[in-house]
Amino acid sequence: MSRIRVAVAGASGRMGREVVKMVLEDSGLELAAAVNRSAGLDVDAGRLVGLEPCGVMLSTDLEMALVEQKPDVLVDFTTPQSVVANTALAIRHKVRPVIGTTGFTPEDIESFDKQCKEQGIGGIIAPNFSIGAILMMKFAAQAAKYYPHLEIIEYHGDQKLDAPSGTSIKTAELISQNRQELRQGNPREEEKIEGSRGGLYNGFRIHSVRLPGVFAQQEVIFGAFGQTLKIRHDSYDRAGYMPGVNVAVKKVMELNGIVYGFEHFID
Repeated sequence: MSRIRVAVAGASGRMGREVVKMVLEDSGLELAAAVNRSAGLDVDAGRLVGLEPCGVMLSTDLEMALVEQKPDVLVDFTTPQSVVANTALAIRHKVRPVIGTTGFTPEDIESFDKQCKEQGIGGIIAPNFSIGAILMMKFAAQAAKYYPHLEIIEYHGDQKLDAPSGTSIKTAELISQNRQELRQGNPREEEKIEGSRGGLYNGFRIHSVRLPGVFAQQEVIFGAFGQTLKIRHDSYDRAGYMPGVNVAVKKVMELNGIVYGFEHFID
């Protein structure tokens, strides 16, 4: 069986380097291209991630890499500002997108699903590829059937560009599938400082903490008479996302259209 050829966008970023390393260490995958807009000249992708030279040099032009190297899959961990254009470019060249970057609207996802089906390819857009984080979302969605009063608190480093996180939004979406809209709290509640109660989603609140020294954590707190339930997931290293990315790269070869959310691949 031929190896899956993988291009990585954002290859010199912190997540991108982990993806490059994961691809190079999997005998079923082949690194076809490593792209970064600010890539230095004559940088071997293998050396970039602390491995032996692999012969794939960092490039700055994504479209050229897609045309010349003809990868099967594009893995994107870039920025919300560039990911939509990158995804459109991949689909146009019949390259299957596996996207870990946030920044999509529901309309974007619907449009890309249609484009993928027209091209006869699949794609995966997932706010989080951590298996532990996905289990946290699933457990929270189950708990919401019995504990409809809840709040979400997510913690990230102070350089994160979006708030709330894509993971917390996806968690809220899954919870809302099992919970009717319920306006929580005192109806006469008054915020003395605007925004102090967090963002409102389907009647419950999402709070975003941004501090240096924090990597990625999220907890869902459920409240009921005489008790609380907390479901929490903590990430400490970007390598923890790679088993999920690896699964996605292989699963996307079997898909037709866009699948939104990695939870669809965890029973």
